[in-house]
Amino acid sequence: MKMKPFEIAISDDRLEDLGRRLRHTRWPDAMPGTDWEDGTDLAFLRRLTEYWRTDFDWRAQEARLNAFPQYVAELDGLGIHFIHERGTGPAPFPLVVTHGWPGSGFDMERLIPLLADPGGHGADPADAFDVVVPSLPGHGFSQRPTRPGFGPEHVAELWMKLMTGLGYDRFGAQAADWGAAVSMWLASRFPDRVSGLHLNFIPGFYRPPLGDGQPPLSAEEKTFLDAAAAWFDAEGAYHRLQSTKPQTPAYALTDSPAGLAAWIVEKMRGWSDCGGDVERAFTLDAILTNISIYWFTGTIGSSMRFYRENRLRPNRFESGERVHPPLGVAVFPQDTMPPRPWVERVFNVTRWTTMPRGGHFGAMEAPEALAEEIRAFFRPLRAHHDDSTGSGASGGPAAPGDDR
Repeated sequence: MKMKPFEIAISDDRLEDLGRRLRHTRWPDAMPGTDWEDGTDLAFLRRLTEYWRTDFDWRAQEARLNAFPQYVAELDGLGIHFIHERGTGPAPFPLVVTHGWPGSGFDMERLIPLLADPGGHGADPADAFDVVVPSLPGHGFSQRPTRPGFGPEHVAELWMKLMTGLGYDRFGAQAADWGAAVSMWLASRFPDRVSGLHLNFIPGFYRPPLGDGQPPLSAEEKTFLDAAAAWFDAEGAYHRLQSTKPQTPAYALTDSPAGLAAWIVEKMRGWSDCGGDVERAFTLDAILTNISIYWFTGTIGSSMRFYRENRLRPNRFESGERVHPPLGVAVFPQDTMPPRPWVERVFNVTRWTTMPRGGHFGAMEAPEALAEEIRAFFRPLRAHHDDSTGSGASGGPAAPGDDR
């Protein structure tokens, strides 16, 4: 596997261009008194973009993010960006952590050190992980695909090649959102390589086999399906658009930083455990760091295309099909999640935990609680992993330019 070190380096010209565009934003009107009911609130967005233009320090964020060891690996002709934080402990357990939308991998910023160095954060060093956080194709600093086919199933293949190239024979997977879709494919297609799977979101498009020969839907499952349908009817317009015509909104969102901010911050507010006040869940700097990565990389269009790729090749399970690696699930109270029996129709669920607080962005909203839950799930799997590989972790990043 060919790989090389990577460092974020946004030019001054691009920073100046962002400032110019923000200064010349042409604002729409808004119906008085609607607040967020019609979409992103105008007053909030004006305040956010003014902060972006005048007070937000991208250079400080860039320096902080560059503290992570980063690489780009060539996988199927695509440059895939990833963070590889080696664990500090007696036998770090390899773990690939996959982000979703609208993330980039750097939304795991606070989670990574808790997993890689638990002893440095008041936990047991024996729970350390070698943490690998790739950026999905067309997201963040990963290259944008120039041909179709880079949906969740194909990305699972890329992640297998990445982990193999890093020298890991067996490893765990953790994810939410689109990362959960990728990781479900990973565990389904490569059960001999995936020691365990931990998710803090079950994608709404996951469908177990139903009908002839299958247990009837329980009242709990029917309630979930009704609630999911109601949510999608009220909140799913973005999903319909991104999974059918992603190119159309890409023109506006790639050209207008204010438009991009409106598109992303609406989801950060609506999907988090913030009680309607997005700043209860995220600082303005955290919001704008995420948005800025999308802006500077120009990846909003390619990230939305991931929805269409999944629509063309969704993860559907056949009658009798099972995913064998153990599954742990962390249910954040402000996220839309199915009941355990719905998941157990296909998956080998060994741990199911309701978290005390948090929403869809668990790694950003409650990283300490999520890290402890991940440690607890993988703790009993470590002994079996050590027996099958001969060590807690094997291999490591190849030297720049190495081809293994």
